[in-house]
Amino acid sequence: MISEQRIKEEAMRLGFAACGISEAGPASSEASYFDNWLAEGNHAGMRFMENYRDLRLDPAGLLDGARSIISVAMNYYPAVRQPEDVPQLAYYAYGKDYHDVMKEKLAQLVAFIRREVDMNARCFTDSAPILERYWAWKAGLGWIGKNTHLIIPGKGSYFFLGEIVTDLYLTPDSPMENRCGQCTRCMDACPTKAIEAPKKLNAGKCISYLTIENREEIPEELASLTGNRMYGCDTCQQVCPWNRFAHPTDETSFRMNDELAAMTAQKWYSLSREEYTRLFKGSAVKRAKFEGLQRNIANYQKNNNTTKI
Repeated sequence: MISEQRIKEEAMRLGFAACGISEAGPASSEASYFDNWLAEGNHAGMRFMENYRDLRLDPAGLLDGARSIISVAMNYYPAVRQPEDVPQLAYYAYGKDYHDVMKEKLAQLVAFIRREVDMNARCFTDSAPILERYWAWKAGLGWIGKNTHLIIPGKGSYFFLGEIVTDLYLTPDSPMENRCGQCTRCMDACPTKAIEAPKKLNAGKCISYLTIENREEIPEELASLTGNRMYGCDTCQQVCPWNRFAHPTDETSFRMNDELAAMTAQKWYSLSREEYTRLFKGSAVKRAKFEGLQRNIANYQKNNNTTKI
């Protein structure tokens, strides 16, 4: 057998900032919350959220004989940010696609465990119908804040999450108590008031949804509130007191490349499809597609009363 401590130590060596373990099984406490969230239409145009309900609420269905879930978190907080006078990307989109980076690291962790013990396992990072933040909470990594982000004490919330579902039995860690207290800074600061109640996010109002997943025109009353945001939004994290502990990532794959750092507002306005393809090769930004990014850039121009050059 391999000890839980050795697994966690290897996770840290690979560059993860946190690692914990939970027992694979039904997320019974989330069922009513999730069903109500869908019933109220808070998933907006993300109809895929209605699919695979059973798997979302019980990841044991993702692997025969699943017994444990190893949850990990990887820091993406940037050391260098875009200038403030250009259309803004969410911090997580500065570097390479996190799906690729995380999956490679998770595969390395699985290979390490398999050198010690025989097991079946599957790796995920925002790539399967699994409630990642819930399982990270169950594994003791942190708690789910009022802004719906996982908050890791002493480290903040700028983290990608990943999971290894395995048939290996491992001693589970204990969930962490919520430590948001009476703070409502995230709710108060949200430009569109998308956080309608603690841990209740209305995606139809959320700037991240509107600029990434949304394929339609952004409603005018919301478009005028997106400010300088071109892809995603970090406001509810930027105002969170726990992110005073955030420190820049050591993962070079998540750092902004020189060409992206050199983009001026004028360069964004004249962005061609060819430039878009080159600039965002291997990037999560392609999720919004070229047409979506053009829409968002045009909205930035309108919000900032600038003239196209």
